[in-house]
Amino acid sequence: MAQASKNSRTSSATQRFYCSCGGEVKMKTVFENGKVKNMAECEKCKRLARRPSDFR
Repeated sequence: MAQASKNSRTSSATQRFYCSCGGEVKMKTVFENGKVKNMAECEKCKRLARRPSDFR
């Protein structure tokens, strides 16, 4: 039996981000001007930012 690679053995934790209004921040993929952009959006107040850490 083959051994698992060192990269597959690492544990991964899901990180949750919250807006100052109390809503949860979700990542959205937007196709704009011929480019695909990842945007973070608050579910409660619909605020948009480039990345989830911008909501702090």
